[in-house]
Amino acid sequence: MNRIADTPETASTPVGFDRAGAERTADGLIAGLLADPSTRVVAVDADRVAGGADGAPLLFRPDDPGLAELIDDDTLVGFVGRLHGAPVLVRAVRRPQDAPWPALRTLTIADAPLVETLITAVALGRWFRDAGHCPVCGGTAPLTQAGWARRCSSCSREHFPRTDPAIIVAVTHGDRLLLGSNAMWEQNRFSCFAGFVEAGESLESAVVREVAEEAGVRVSDASYVGSQAWPYPRSLMLGFRAEAESETAARPDGEEILAVRWFTRAEIRAALAGESEIILPGSASIAHRLITEWVAAGA
Repeated sequence: MNRIADTPETASTPVGFDRAGAERTADGLIAGLLADPSTRVVAVDADRVAGGADGAPLLFRPDDPGLAELIDDDTLVGFVGRLHGAPVLVRAVRRPQDAPWPALRTLTIADAPLVETLITAVALGRWFRDAGHCPVCGGTAPLTQAGWARRCSSCSREHFPRTDPAIIVAVTHGDRLLLGSNAMWEQNRFSCFAGFVEAGESLESAVVREVAEEAGVRVSDASYVGSQAWPYPRSLMLGFRAEAESETAARPDGEEILAVRWFTRAEIRAALAGESEIILPGSASIAHRLITEWVAAGA
């Protein structure tokens, strides 16, 4: 099994993640890449990525015996793109029950192109499993364009992976940051507030509504920071900062959010350094970026 560090790079090797969309329609692309020793394969099951004992994501060679053990008749494969010049495929597999594969959201990865590659692989893999039939007529819809489209075998409609917009917001008041703990998380894990954008709703309105619903706080001065694809299951997270009108109004909704807490920069720095019981989002998430940029702004 090969980690991305095992992929050789030279001065002429393209650096970064390239979606290589123009390659998707090439005849025999998948078969050719499966026979190419420079190809790397990401094995995913829902939001989990095949990993080693240390939890690090692994990139397999196509002929790796460890990958062969995961493949069955239902396994679907697609072309993710190129990472540092090397072609990358995704295989949607069934994780062995005793395999401690890490969830993508928990990973701490410094290589931004690798993060984008894994996020894309997980997004495609989930779509492979969830969208095998035409939503219009119910006919089977085999993959086309190397995994980036489906064409219904009955009505011939073409379908593509769907992306749902969601906002995520770092709420501040003066020199403090408000974070919440979701009911689905372990104790002491905190993150920014997030939620899907509703039909007919602007991003700014979604920021105000979600924070009010989850934390009881009214915010203003929402400003856009950046975005990140986030396959849970198919979101585009749109990051914002916003200022709370009051500290005292903060309270959890008691259903989705079980606790809210105001943090100082010193408390966040301690948590980021592992010197606190507080658990913050992994570096693969835009929540991590929102939090660390707020900390850095007060340095």
